[in-house]
Amino acid sequence: MDETTQTRVIQWATGSMGRTAMRMVVDDPRLTLAGALVYSDKKNNLDLGELIHCPTTGILATNDKAAIFETAADVVIHMPRMTLPYEAMVPDIIDLLKSGKNVISTAGFHWPDAHGPDYAEPLRAAALEGGVTLAGVGVNPGMIAERLLMSATAMSVEVDELSLHETVDASAMTSSAFVFELMGLGSDPKDKDIRKGPLADLYGALFSEVIYFCAHHLGSSVVTITPDHRLTMAPRDIQLIPGTIAKGTVAATEWCWRAVLADDTAIILSIIWTADLSLHDSDQQGHWTLKIKGRPNITMTLDISEADPTKPPSRALTDAVCAVVIKSIPAVLRAPPGFYAFNPIGLI
Repeated sequence: MDETTQTRVIQWATGSMGRTAMRMVVDDPRLTLAGALVYSDKKNNLDLGELIHCPTTGILATNDKAAIFETAADVVIHMPRMTLPYEAMVPDIIDLLKSGKNVISTAGFHWPDAHGPDYAEPLRAAALEGGVTLAGVGVNPGMIAERLLMSATAMSVEVDELSLHETVDASAMTSSAFVFELMGLGSDPKDKDIRKGPLADLYGALFSEVIYFCAHHLGSSVVTITPDHRLTMAPRDIQLIPGTIAKGTVAATEWCWRAVLADDTAIILSIIWTADLSLHDSDQQGHWTLKIKGRPNITMTLDISEADPTKPPSRALTDAVCAVVIKSIPAVLRAPPGFYAFNPIGLI
């Protein structure tokens, strides 16, 4: 992708993140919007400019997947909300790849081989048939462990343990579906323990790809992955923008996995989503804390924040995810057909 070449981009899903990505496409002189897949009847047939408060584009949004498959484009930015089960999105991805479009997804596909040949091979075959590439990108998964933490291992003579601890403050989130369904907040373990069921399976599948990625770049392989999920109950009613988390229901989830590799290296992923940061005792100074135990020990903290106080705090992470997506387009277009994953920066 260079200044003289126009790359045609289709946006798949136009939630807040999808619309941000579309605006970045419009603002990039190397990119042009070729279409958009929407899920609601209200957005169907709207001009894409109207969706993102930009001048008219002459391109209409559609909720017809077949029309998207037939639209000529170089790349599809795939940004649907995560679905249950994890593999539910595979048929759409296969159809996009077979239609000759590269796919960059923020909804998985970081390391498809983590799930074995029954999952990975139909995707790989579709990419080869279409002569295109499938890439899963994002911040976490996609950037924090795979590129930043793994890059830091270049400073280690010996690596005994890698860990990533994430804390997400949900108190300012506005989406009811995200907070109460995908995050599992407000659920009652007496009725449904989300640590044992479809939601746990979904995140186990997603974050296992991070572990397999890291194992590969450490020159090892995964032997075991053991879940250790924990719930924090609300000590009082907690009022959030999309609704109330009742006292005694889930106010925070910690999705945690510990993996052991063939060379005995341990990898720990801990993802805390919380309605109230004060519920947690933590020495973490940022959104993420990354640690390497070995020779030497290394600790890093990383935070992402919104500089404009008039904007919602969630915009910072949305911008970061979309930036990774847009900046990945040239590499994905240059890649050979099949699966694509970024090499860790500076890894020796």
